[in-house]
Amino acid sequence: MFLPSRTHHLGRRMIVSNASSWTAAAVRYSENGDPEKVLELTEESVSGDLGEGNVALKLLAAPVNPADINTIQGVYGIKPPLPATPGGEGLAEVLDVGTHVRNVQKGDRVIFSAPMLGTWRTYTTASATQVLKISKEIPLIAGATITINPPTAFRMLYDFVGLRKNDVIVQNAANSAVGQAVIQIAAANNWRTVNIIRDRPNKADTVQFLSSLGATHVITDADFKRKEVLQSLPKAQLGLNAVSGKAVADMVKLMNDRSTLVTYGGMSKQPLLIPTTALIFKDIICCGFWVSRWNDENSTEERIEMLDSLTSLIKDGKLKPPQVEPVLLKDFKQAIQRSQEGFSNRKQLLVMDEQIMTTVQQEIEANR
Repeated sequence: MFLPSRTHHLGRRMIVSNASSWTAAAVRYSENGDPEKVLELTEESVSGDLGEGNVALKLLAAPVNPADINTIQGVYGIKPPLPATPGGEGLAEVLDVGTHVRNVQKGDRVIFSAPMLGTWRTYTTASATQVLKISKEIPLIAGATITINPPTAFRMLYDFVGLRKNDVIVQNAANSAVGQAVIQIAAANNWRTVNIIRDRPNKADTVQFLSSLGATHVITDADFKRKEVLQSLPKAQLGLNAVSGKAVADMVKLMNDRSTLVTYGGMSKQPLLIPTTALIFKDIICCGFWVSRWNDENSTEERIEMLDSLTSLIKDGKLKPPQVEPVLLKDFKQAIQRSQEGFSNRKQLLVMDEQIMTTVQQEIEANR
């Protein structure tokens, strides 16, 4: 027997499940394109027959990441077969397990170990090999956003340069979720950061926020026109690029000879523009990083070790999750629209029901 008969609420509708299957709400798209046009909220029947190796999951919350938007548009490195449900990250509760499942049990909280499994839904099933148990001691928001951005920051900081105390990292898109994680992990290791943000109307608020996370220096792209600002900043051993385009040509001015530039994003949708002189005379090394590839090429044990390190930082108060704006799944179109607006420090977080929304709002209030 899978589940006793029970009633779930989705907005004003009542979703009823029984022992063999239940009806779930899911965001779906049948063609690639503008997320505001191709996405719709649908119902789907989820079977309770778990066999030997599957798990039944209740989704709690799932963020809207840039990779999700790009996947819907059809321009990301992973292209799920259509029709598909978006979402490459999220936090779920295990409702039941198959007969041979040993890595998780009913009541555990889990994250997803495989990319783009479709987390923008209320219930689903998955292979037990596609989930990883996560501590219940960390906040719900932290659990829902721990799969992609913190590991990206962690791996870039540890895998490319042997950083020592007081070494310097320079990064653009410093107010992004990855950028915020970089700042905090660096501060926990006594590494200094030079953080570049776009010039904006609320610049002072953003500078104050990043400084509260542990940022050493925060400058805007407009500051590259001010020679005295550039001369006052320390040179970096490691550069982290999420923007590309002209932003890289500016950033390498703040990098040491034989330093390493790691590109993990292209928000400008422009090619990597790096001066020839930076390659010849400064001998800067250029690399790329994609956390999905790292996950594929490394063992589950190595991933769990990394997640344990991140979880410890969260428990110690040294790694806060990104600021979020919670939106109920039924109002997903609002989250999609806001996720594509500029100059925001808040990540859109899809929350699956009102009860979970209360928990999320309590966590937000507690961190103000």
